[in-house]
Formats: sequence, C-alpha cells, structure tokens
Amino acid sequence: MIFSRADLGLIGAAVAVAAAAGVTYYGKLGGTVVPFVISGIALALMASLVGRSVDALGDRLGAGATGVLQSALGNLPELFVVLFALKKQLYEVATATIVGSILANVLLVLGLAFMAGGIKHGPQHFGKSAARNLVMLLVLSVAALMVPALTAALHTPAAGHERTLSIVVSILLLGLFVASLPAALKRANHEGVKPEGAEGKERTAAEPEPESHESSWPLPVAIGMLAATGVGAAFISDWFVAGLEPAMSALGISQAFAGLVIVAIAGNAVENVVGIQLAAKNQPDYAISVILQSPVQIALVVAPALVLLSPLVGASFTLVLPPLLIAALIMAVLVTAIVVLDGESNWLEGAALIVLYGIVAAAFWWG
Repeated sequence: MIFSRADLGLIGAAVAVAAAAGVTYYGKLGGTVVPFVISGIALALMASLVGRSVDALGDRLGAGATGVLQSALGNLPELFVVLFALKKQLYEVATATIVGSILANVLLVLGLAFMAGGIKHGPQHFGKSAARNLVMLLVLSVAALMVPALTAALHTPAAGHERTLSIVVSILLLGLFVASLPAALKRANHEGVKPEGAEGKERTAAEPEPESHESSWPLPVAIGMLAATGVGAAFISDWFVAGLEPAMSALGISQAFAGLVIVAIAGNAVENVVGIQLAAKNQPDYAISVILQSPVQIALVVAPALVLLSPLVGASFTLVLPPLLIAALIMAVLVTAIVVLDGESNWLEGAALIVLYGIVAAAFWWG
C-alpha cells in the first residue's frame, strides 16, 4: 500500500479543510474572521503534506536538490500573495511581506527548528560548506536589495531613478540565482553529521538513519504530491489574503504588521512546518537547506520577479525599503551568519533567534 493510514488521514483532512476554505471564499460566508482562520488552517495542513513529500524525496535527491525544489514550490504562494496585494495598491503590505518572509525564516523558523532538534536530540551538526554557501548568497542578495533604498535615502545622483535601478538589480539577482543552481543541486556530502555520543566519528553508509519512516512513497508519487500541494497552497494563499483585509479591520491590525508577520508566516507555511519537522527527526542538513533556501530564493527570485511582473497588475514595485525594515534585515542576516557558520546548533541559539524575532515584530505592531 502506497499511503499509510496516517497519510490518508492527513490527505483527507487537507482536502476537507481546503474545500471549506474555498466554500467560504466563493460563497462569501463566515463573516470577517472565519474565512481568514479556515484558510490559515488549510495552509498548515498543505504544509504538512509538503513536509511528508519532501521527507520521501530527501534520500533520493539529496539535501541541496530537495531544498531547492521544496522552496521553489513553497514560495509560489508568496509570489501570488504580493502580486494580489500590489493589484489592490497595498504597497506597505507588499514590502513588509517580502522583508517579513526573510525575517520569519532566518529568525522564527530557524529558531524553532534549532529548539525542536536541540531539545529532542541535543546539539546537532550540519555541513559547514552548504550552510556557508547559503549564508553567503543570503548576505549578498540582501545587500543588493538595499542598494536602491540607500541611493534614495542618501540623495545620490541615482535618486529619482529607483525604478530603473530596481530593474537592473532584479535582472542581476536572477542571473546570480541561475548561476547558483548547479552547486545547490549537488548532493550534500554530509560533512559534520555525526552520530550522538561518537565525537569525531562521521556517520557511515552502514549506520541507520536517526529515525525510520513507516512507509516510503515512490518517487513519482512524492513529486506529484509535492507539486499538487504546492499549487493548492498557492490557491489557498489567495483566499487567505482575501480574508486578511476584513480580518485586519475587525482585529485592528496595521498593514505593516499584517505583512511583516501574518502574511509572511502564512505565505511560508510550507517551510515553517517542513524545516521544524526535519530538525525534530534529526536531519539538520535537510532542515538547514529547506529553511535557508527559502529566504535566499525570496531575495534572489521572488523580490526581483515582483519588480519585473508588477506592471502586469497595474503597479510599479521597487526595492526601496523603509529604514526600519533595512535595519531589521541587517540584524537578522548578521545574527544568522554568526549562528549557522559554526556548523552546530542547540536549543539556546534557537530560543535567542525566536526572542529577536518577537522584538522585531513588536516594533511594527503600530505600523
């Protein structure tokens, strides 16, 4: 049997709640908050299905390829969410969502993954080389995103040409992403992964994995499920954003906080669940790849794509960010680099990342 009873239960629940979200959206039912809540639950269930698919793909494709594939599908809702926000002229929500997605992954999700893995398995080790490459791409891409904002803030000769500069930066960042794919798709060499209690000794092919799975999906089934859930998450994300505006009014939430926290976390629900699951299963290489690939792809692909595609929805999106968002990005990237580059994680580092995320989020509560 391809699917276990747990798989069938999860699939059934995801389909049922997604259908309920569709009914509340198209039927205009449930008032102001209920459609928002149901869509959020549906996104979480879809994320769990993506996590199960990634789990089945991991042993076949390797950490790098799995992270790229999962992040590419997981970021589709992000792209659609911001495009819909731009279409409605919600520029503050759109900008905050892009920055919030990066912050949520490198602080909140990475912190939760470190805590889940550290509390259950103690200090975890992951490959330094792959982590170093991801952090390097993240630092470079975030630095590039800041250039248009700095030209405007410093009143340089490029000020007033932010749209043109944003297009140039976007094309170059997309080119960097394409150039980075060959290295990202290579199978991870598992450096730094050691069995607990065996200091200095690397795990060999004969040693068992940290946890075994009840059943392993065939490769076509895993890929098909990953694609289907990614597309489903994109549709549900649209319904989620449609329910966001009335929910914001009813709950008194500002656009900046909604974009930075609520929409960013919902749009990255796939990575939120998957990365934490992988760390809890003592697979830190896969967890780091999945979690950090998402903000890298947001900076290298999603943000540039939004700059280039925004005219299609009647908007003119640039990479000019408010000063507080720039400061938050700088802090997040620096802290992430310090925590990740040693190739080891523990629960205390995870708690510190979560606390920093909470402080940054609180700063945007009032807008």
